Amino acid sequence: MIGFVECEYRVFHVHSLKEKRAVLKRTLTRLRQKFNVSAAEVDHQDVWQLTKIAITTVSSSRQAAERELNNALSFLDSFPEWERVSTTFEWL
Repeated sequence: MIGFVECEYRVFHVHSLKEKRAVLKRTLTRLRQKFNVSAAEVDHQDVWQLTKIAITTVSSSRQAAERELNNALSFLDSFPEWERVSTTFEWL
């Protein structure tokens, strides 16, 4: 089972693309190290207060994939630098 989630975040307290990229790089690196997921910014690369992140995982069951993705989202939500504004799940 392949689980895919796309989530959009509003990034606070950044004033340039360079600051946004620093936040993203630090956060996505920690996410990949902590969970069995792949993650990348997939949209809004040229907007400094908004980002869209795609996270995917592969597992033997939908429940395991869903658990991993939800844990990853909870981890991302724990950062005070941003707020999630939308989330879309897909299953293959």
